[in-house]
Amino acid sequence: MVYILLPRTRPTRPQWPHGSLPTISPRRTFCAAVAQVAGRSSSSNYFTSYPASVRSWNHAAAPPADSTETIRKARNPPHFEPRIEVQQKDEILAIVDYYDEDTSVEGTLKFYRDPYYRKYATSDGPNVKVSDRPEDLELQTINGDRTFVEDDFGPARELQIALDTRRRYPWEVSLDAIWDLYHALPEPRPAHISATTRHSLMAALGSVERKDQKSMLRYFAVMNDIKNSGFSLTSFQWNTAMSFATSYVARTTEVEVEAALKLWHQMEKEAKIKATEVTFNILFDAASKAGRFSLAEMIYEEMTHRGFAYNRYHYTSLIHFFGLKQDSSGVRAGYREMVEAGEIIDTVVTNCLIAGFIRCGEESSAEHVYEKMKASNKELLILPHRDYTLAKAINKVLLMFARIGKNYPSMQPAFQKSALLSPDLQTYRILLNHYGLKLGNLSKVAQFLDEMKAFQIPIHGVVFLALFQAFSVHGGPGSDWSAQRLGSVWHAFLDALDSGADGLYISTWVGMAVLDAHSRFSSRDELLSVYDCLQSRWELDEKNSQYMLHYLHQLLETGRIYDKRPRWASGLL
Repeated sequence: MVYILLPRTRPTRPQWPHGSLPTISPRRTFCAAVAQVAGRSSSSNYFTSYPASVRSWNHAAAPPADSTETIRKARNPPHFEPRIEVQQKDEILAIVDYYDEDTSVEGTLKFYRDPYYRKYATSDGPNVKVSDRPEDLELQTINGDRTFVEDDFGPARELQIALDTRRRYPWEVSLDAIWDLYHALPEPRPAHISATTRHSLMAALGSVERKDQKSMLRYFAVMNDIKNSGFSLTSFQWNTAMSFATSYVARTTEVEVEAALKLWHQMEKEAKIKATEVTFNILFDAASKAGRFSLAEMIYEEMTHRGFAYNRYHYTSLIHFFGLKQDSSGVRAGYREMVEAGEIIDTVVTNCLIAGFIRCGEESSAEHVYEKMKASNKELLILPHRDYTLAKAINKVLLMFARIGKNYPSMQPAFQKSALLSPDLQTYRILLNHYGLKLGNLSKVAQFLDEMKAFQIPIHGVVFLALFQAFSVHGGPGSDWSAQRLGSVWHAFLDALDSGADGLYISTWVGMAVLDAHSRFSSRDELLSVYDCLQSRWELDEKNSQYMLHYLHQLLETGRIYDKRPRWASGLL
């Protein structure tokens, strides 16, 4: 067998696909299915740059004469410049089917950086502009309210006018009218008035002559409205709330003390307002009156630890504290320190001394103080009438005198001389309750009533209350507290009540004392007649009226109750 060997050709360089390539093809192929297509060898490697060598499948046939020459020419092909076709921009963009007209890279990145993307982003607007006005920047502070509201809102304007009028003329606008105007505001009510009106409202509701349950509930209602509206309370308003919590009842008990301590906790822990010297004075006085002397001493130590300076209120409370503990030496020591501290001594302090000595069982010391009070202010021909408003103003003036006197000691004697030391209504209330209700000394009671006229002290409800209570305890057949004297006091009470005497009204305490006193001497019909006189003159609500009717039924069922001591006969009121 004869084999014909063909020389192996060197691989040719790849040519530009669009140019002409030499045709490398045998005359006869083995199969049309494996014929070369488009100049690429069927056995070329697709992943290499150079095609494999060309091999003929016909081993018996000789190559054509020009095949070798053709291959040699392929070794050094002619140089072709690359042909670059520039595609238009529209053609490039046409690769993508469509575009979003309002989309950009920066906008898309900003969209993805938004934590609320995926169609949950907030809408554009409204464009908020931060105000630099003080009433807007300090909206939630004490003095940072909107002041323009009241001029545009009628009910708020009416409330402001009423408060201004009451501050100048207290007798023209009542607290009931102010309360009704406040309730005419839409909720939340404090948000519709300015800071000045809000503070004036709190001051008006807190300045009451008698702190009772009604006035306390009103004050606390407005206080809660202010807190719930997000506004702050001042230390003065917190102190007023504590005073209401401890003074709305006749006798302070542990319940009132716990309420005051709770308010103190809210003031310092929740509202972040530090207690003042007035706060500690209220707490100390309440704890002393409730008989919690250990708590009072702890409050006194805390006040000393915080470094508060004492004033006339603290010294007076300290004297009262020792009087409740029946420590006459402590009463004298407290009074001496008060004088040495340069405080101004007036009737309030001497009344506290009298009450303290009486509790200690030293009537002689109490009468000595009373005689000194009568001997003072003789140069005054007419003693001024001291009501609740004047008493508050006098206390502020005396505090100012004490501060000035400490800086200028030479002025202190003149300030002390200007203070009133003469007896007042509270002085005779203390004396009448002790000598009348507790001791039953009718001669002393008559003496004090005569001296009240000499000092031009007007008749008051507390005087009649003390007298009726004394008759209910000491009255009876053969007693100096006879039915004839009771009748004189009863008619004087009705005359004063009908004439509209200041501070005279029928409360449940007065009504019970009158019925108890008459039950000592009166028959059933006479007692019913007394009840009718009271009922026609009192201004009690339905609840208290039902209570008085129930109390009358008890007296009628049990008969005379002179063998039973009323609850107020156990001590000094």
